[in-house]
Amino acid sequence: MAEKELTEAGVVGGWYLEINDQWPGQAMGIKVKSKLFEGKSDYQDVRVFETETYGKMMTLDGVIQSTQRDEFSYHEMIAHLPLFSHPNPEHICVIGGGDGGVLREVMKHPSVKSAILCDIDAVVIEQSKVHLKHLACGFEDPRA
Repeated sequence: MAEKELTEAGVVGGWYLEINDQWPGQAMGIKVKSKLFEGKSDYQDVRVFETETYGKMMTLDGVIQSTQRDEFSYHEMIAHLPLFSHPNPEHICVIGGGDGGVLREVMKHPSVKSAILCDIDAVVIEQSKVHLKHLACGFEDPRA
């Protein structure tokens, strides 16, 4: 029996395979335990998986956005570098970041009096609050 040729991101044989024209000649594979959510917002396809070694993972239009195992490397750097370079950051606006990870990191700064997150896709925010609670916890901060 011939192997199915995968030409776009999806789950094949228990593996999530990210294949995208943005990265010609390469692919990313992560072993999946289960699919937690699959839906289409007004803007993009949204999926959340439980993986074998990367914890929970969100993909948008077939591109891995975040995994529980390594999300900190993005969220910490994008939040803390600008906040530590400002003498007294008090009012913060996060553009995008619907998974909540940047907001979570922003809320770790005691000088922050208020923070607002603007994201075009309510489905990403909603599913992050349901499945990616380790990221979305910043939404619960009263200053947010």
